[in-house]
Amino acid sequence: MKFKKSYNNSVALVEENGQELIVVGKGIGFGLKPGMEVDVSKIERRYRSDEESMSEISQIKEIKAQVLNATTKIIEMAEPDLNIKFTDNQYLTLADHINFAIQRLQEDINIGWSGVSRWEIKSLFPKEYKVAEKAVKILDSEFQITLPEEEIVLLTYHFVNAGNDDSKVQDTIKISKLISGIVDIVQYRYRIVFDTESFNYSRFITHLRALMVRKVLHQESGEDELDPTILELMKLKYAEAFETVESISTYLEGKAGWKLNQNDKLYLVLHIWRVTHRQN
Repeated sequence: MKFKKSYNNSVALVEENGQELIVVGKGIGFGLKPGMEVDVSKIERRYRSDEESMSEISQIKEIKAQVLNATTKIIEMAEPDLNIKFTDNQYLTLADHINFAIQRLQEDINIGWSGVSRWEIKSLFPKEYKVAEKAVKILDSEFQITLPEEEIVLLTYHFVNAGNDDSKVQDTIKISKLISGIVDIVQYRYRIVFDTESFNYSRFITHLRALMVRKVLHQESGEDELDPTILELMKLKYAEAFETVESISTYLEGKAGWKLNQNDKLYLVLHIWRVTHRQN
């Protein structure tokens, strides 16, 4: 792999087997002259240098080396904690977000936050939220700044997305708001406040997330539809849970245009009954 030129201390243009690539890595082009061999062990990410990738290349060039290095440090912390693997595009998206967040702070630009509350996000995505807290501490230390608390929420979304290649940030925000609304419906109907640390609450949220992702992706569960009489039996046995599911069904249709099928309703009835009766 031959060095061609540097864009900054962490981004360089190289040539490999006749193809130009943009490579990212701490000090990747330091001290090199055109034609010299690149230390491939320093390469963390690589992108094709062609017309299809021009937007990505332009994006990388605008991000400071210090931000790219901090992004790498955060990903190295996050991947083992969450048992995920960031793709090159997810790395670039996260780096771009961090770059813009620091820029806003330095220029004293406050865009405000009207999304789901930090408490709700912490309840919905506890593992990702903890990693986001660590990420903010890394950034504060690296850049000698104090990022606003809402940055924890925004970074949480990126970590959730990294665990689901088919999901995007806006979809995750949408899912979070819908799950939060469903939790509110259940708590209101049962006059309870969930123990968000309980196993059954965690299992309930996991089920809701899986359901929401399927709806966002327009996927069905792949299971045969159950006999309608089973749902009627559930309606009699778990009347309050069934009525709650009907409220949830109306809510989802109104907010997202999604209709729950019989299987969706059946599993929701069971999960709602479990989470409202076994919080310990």
